[in-house]
Amino acid sequence: MTGGAKDVILLNQVYTTYEGADLPVIQDVSLHIKPGEFVVIGGPNGAGKTTLLETIAGLLPVVNGSVTVCGHDVVSDGCTARKKIGYVIQNFDFHPFTPFTVEEVVLMGRYGKIGWLKRHSGYDMEKVTSAIDNLGLTLIRHNQIGKLSGGQQQKVLIAQNLAKEPEVLLLDEPFSNLDMVTREEVSNLLCEIADGGIPVLIVSHAFDALPNRTIRVLVMQNGKIILNQQSDPSKVGNLVRTASVAA
Repeated sequence: MTGGAKDVILLNQVYTTYEGADLPVIQDVSLHIKPGEFVVIGGPNGAGKTTLLETIAGLLPVVNGSVTVCGHDVVSDGCTARKKIGYVIQNFDFHPFTPFTVEEVVLMGRYGKIGWLKRHSGYDMEKVTSAIDNLGLTLIRHNQIGKLSGGQQQKVLIAQNLAKEPEVLLLDEPFSNLDMVTREEVSNLLCEIADGGIPVLIVSHAFDALPNRTIRVLVMQNGKIILNQQSDPSKVGNLVRTASVAA
């Protein structure tokens, strides 16, 4: 799937900062991601893992270097680039009285293709239903999202991003609120997505839920990538720990 293929994500000597900050939080990062790669980003807290996802998603200022996603520069053509990216954040908080249903939240993932002032089509609802079914949310599709558990809400956000039909999928701690059975189900689904040619990048501390396929491991420390290599899933945890200690 990846041999000889063009890079879908390309970072070249990138430095990024947070708004109002002077020091870069990502430093001299270069990265090439091809179609169908399954990438796990590990490292200690504060190492820059989430920041790397935010940089790829075009959510942080790039003060030096360049970030390209699907051939589009995330700075000069960020609107187009972001339409091609699914990004499942880690920290979300739905108020208990949030009025939107599961179906409505997942449908929001289609807005980049529909447009805010246009009605959704039958095709849009097919994609919504498919995403809901794939995440095992069928029986609660008409429930208010604010009434769901944290794990269920997390699955809804994953479904929302799948409905978007992304060409790149970024997930920050996707297994953190899930039980072991659901972790395995979500892991298998992400594996299928990668097998279909979409690169999947996840930040995770839960290495026991990784799919049985080749994993590309990135370890970060102090805003830099200190390890970048392929691994068997059973060895990912040890690789991350060893690299973090050695650094």
